[in-house]
Amino acid sequence: MNEILEMVDWSRAQFAMTAMYHWLFVPLTLGLAFICAIMETQYYRTGDLHWKRTAKFWMKLFGINFAVGVVTGIILEFQFGTNWSNYAHFVGDIFGAPLAIEGIVAFFLESTFIAVMFFGWERVSKRFHLVSTWMVAIGASLSALWILIANAWMQYPVGTAFNIATMRNEMTDFWAVALSPVAINKFLHTALSGYMLGAVFVMGVAAWFLLRGREERMALSSIRIAAWFGGAAVVLLAITGDRSGVIMAETQPMKLAAMEAHYDGARRAPLVVIGALKAGETADGEDPFHFKIKIPALLSVASRHDADAFVPGINDLVGGNAEYGLMPISEKMERGRVAIAAMSEYSAAKRAGDRETMQAVAEKFDPLTPVGKTFLQDYYSHLGYGYLSSPEDAIPPVGLTFFSFRVMVGLGVWFILLFAATLWMSYKKKLDRRWMLHTLLWSIPLAYIAGMAGWIVTEVGRQPWTIQDLLPTVAAVSGTSTGPVMLTFFIFVVLFTVLLVAEIRIMTRQIGRGPDDVPPEAIIPPQLAKTEEKQA
Repeated sequence: MNEILEMVDWSRAQFAMTAMYHWLFVPLTLGLAFICAIMETQYYRTGDLHWKRTAKFWMKLFGINFAVGVVTGIILEFQFGTNWSNYAHFVGDIFGAPLAIEGIVAFFLESTFIAVMFFGWERVSKRFHLVSTWMVAIGASLSALWILIANAWMQYPVGTAFNIATMRNEMTDFWAVALSPVAINKFLHTALSGYMLGAVFVMGVAAWFLLRGREERMALSSIRIAAWFGGAAVVLLAITGDRSGVIMAETQPMKLAAMEAHYDGARRAPLVVIGALKAGETADGEDPFHFKIKIPALLSVASRHDADAFVPGINDLVGGNAEYGLMPISEKMERGRVAIAAMSEYSAAKRAGDRETMQAVAEKFDPLTPVGKTFLQDYYSHLGYGYLSSPEDAIPPVGLTFFSFRVMVGLGVWFILLFAATLWMSYKKKLDRRWMLHTLLWSIPLAYIAGMAGWIVTEVGRQPWTIQDLLPTVAAVSGTSTGPVMLTFFIFVVLFTVLLVAEIRIMTRQIGRGPDDVPPEAIIPPQLAKTEEKQA
């Protein structure tokens, strides 16, 4: 058992490390692609070479980031087969479908038009080139859509049925999987965070140029476009974030309780704005905080849109609460073990050629029979709990989830203020203030931190599950030894770090070079260029 747990820990560490490196590249790709498309649209509308020059500069940075991000994404997908083979067998028919669509449709759409975007400036018409740039931007977001649909299904498994004959889950309703509330909101929230990061990146790099007295027109116009684009994204991000809380309360109440360090359920539950959690476990009824600042009833409002709503705490979810119909996890574990025993009985009967027993067990998993409906609802729906050793195993890491959520929300508020201030100062022609330019520049790493914190809340907050309520990590891991996973973990750390350092060096070198040289009208506004020409 210890060897399995060690394998689980190393597999989780490797997957988390790869995912975090991958997420250093993805959001910039999502946001920068649309900003490039908007800039090229300006060139198409006005014919001003300044916009062509500006768009080409940001496209180069997009291309560098895109190329490195593909490498980490491919390795991430391979790990489902190498480290999580039981998971891949159990749900491969479902999880593989959106990933296949992402590769065949979205990624190929993106990669096909990206060649035209980079090399077709003088080879195709302005209109076709503009369409290609927009298709790259749309393709990047479509790739994210299908990947996030797959991830959302792990958080909220719908549209599927278990086939006892193959011991696999099979898709029964594609649209239920693709259009589940978790999937749609997760895509919008994640994509918008990428759009926001891309805008912050553009504003920060443009501020760097202004601090050095270079490329003033390019920098100012880039900041204004990025501020409008990012400002709209961050407002919508707050709306989808609010929606996430409501969905989480319905589908993953334990994650919500851990995210808020909410141990004892209550009506008019307060939301802790900030607090210092006590280390280790706390006794029942004991305040888990050394100190806290809270807003009364706000957690009830945020999760149910009702100030009087009951919000269950960790203790209610673990020990049960009969008043509100919450089953204790110990009972879920017993029911899950009944489902596991039935699956084992079917496998044993299959090996023995006992068709009568196979048929009797198969009836329990048939949703079209009364027996099957009852068994699937009362026992199979709790399958994953049968693999847990104790009820406390169902509690995610509270401290990490709690603080990560507050980092994410706090930085979200910061960016709302930042975009508003940038737009105001842009139109008031006050962006020459050095303190503001430094603020824009140093906000770039804060955008990455916000995105990472969001993913920690999403993924750490749903532990121990790979598939919510159906498959914990301890039952999803491959049956290989720990040694190869440990070795590849350190190999990937070195490889990804080298790639990250290389990308940063290439990006900073390209930024230092600035946009390509073109005629003066691309740098100086046309009316000013004519005035200087007359004076000469």
